[in-house]
Amino acid sequence: MTEAEALTAKYVKKLAPRYIFFPHWSSLVGCDILNLAECVCFHASDVPFGRGGSPVQNLIIRGFAETNLSALRMVEELDAGPVYTKRPLSLQGRGQDIFERMAEVIWSIIESMISEDITPVPQAGNKVFFTRRTPEQSELPMVAGVIDLYNHIRMLDAETYPTAFINYGDFKLEFTTAELRDSKVEAKVTFHKRISK
Repeated sequence: MTEAEALTAKYVKKLAPRYIFFPHWSSLVGCDILNLAECVCFHASDVPFGRGGSPVQNLIIRGFAETNLSALRMVEELDAGPVYTKRPLSLQGRGQDIFERMAEVIWSIIESMISEDITPVPQAGNKVFFTRRTPEQSELPMVAGVIDLYNHIRMLDAETYPTAFINYGDFKLEFTTAELRDSKVEAKVTFHKRISK
């Protein structure tokens, strides 16, 4: 199931699962579902540090090269539930590379949870909250170093994410497949005619 609309209390009651796993899920899940099974989400930060939206991008712009992927039980408060396990995750490469690595780690965690009885433990430490990035924040910054530009392009280079861009006259220039070479950034540029309002 990939559509939030298909996840209903009636459907869950019929299946009566112990776990419902939510990999790469961005919709809120209601208490009617949370109370029927152990709902498990996967968050690309070492919670309680980095609760909230766009964890991969928020970590990269803060200079992180790696993180922990947290598997946590979903509760009514976003990203606040107890943690089943954490696994290391590299933040190197394009956003798509990171998400593909994340998928492998998630499936490994799911296999472990199905075969072992893992009890989640409450989160400990200082809470730091991230804000979900908006499409407007994908615009390349006017003042930035080479590393910052490289990170900005690569962290947004993933399916379903708004690509790094600049507006140039009647065109929107989108940047992907960035590489850092000899203190310069090389990237693919795609020109799109901007739609007049």
